[in-house]
Amino acid sequence: MNELIHDTTLYEDIPSPEGREEKEMAVYRLLKELQIPYKRMDHEAMATIEACRGVDELLGIHMCKNLFLCNSQKTTFYLLMMPGEKKFKTKELSKQIGSARLSFATEEYMMEFLNIHPGSVSIMGLMNDKENRVNLLIDEDVLKEEYLGCHPCVNTASLQIKTRDVIEKFLPYVNHSYRVVKLLGED
Repeated sequence: MNELIHDTTLYEDIPSPEGREEKEMAVYRLLKELQIPYKRMDHEAMATIEACRGVDELLGIHMCKNLFLCNSQKTTFYLLMMPGEKKFKTKELSKQIGSARLSFATEEYMMEFLNIHPGSVSIMGLMNDKENRVNLLIDEDVLKEEYLGCHPCVNTASLQIKTRDVIEKFLPYVNHSYRVVKLLGED
């Protein structure tokens, strides 16, 4: 088992706020308000998709790789959700969305728009993007899964949420649309 997982208990309720960041608690409150059920697992900090191996098995999900990107002028920002096992090829995505020279956006923009630190990037951060500065891109394979896995704006917990609930309830509530992309992980 992954050494960062000490407790394999799955929770379906809002945890006690003791020792938790407000941004994490805000995710649970919003999911409850939207009547979106979820399963949660608490664990040590996991900053990479590789570190999440084991969590995804216990939650019965494929953890999404979430990348926060921007164009070279730093005027357009993207949150890309893709299957964790796929390789990300900038050129492949750039061609599909018509944006040359994509790069990873800095932590400052990540904090400003999503209130998230590197290693915790998640679709849940869109609840903090009140001005719709971030464009959501979702790989078509993510949409084929019944459930998706994500962090609740911190990387010390992981969630299993129905993909349909995220698309039909969460995204409309946070006023974000999405664009489907097809990534093959090839040049």
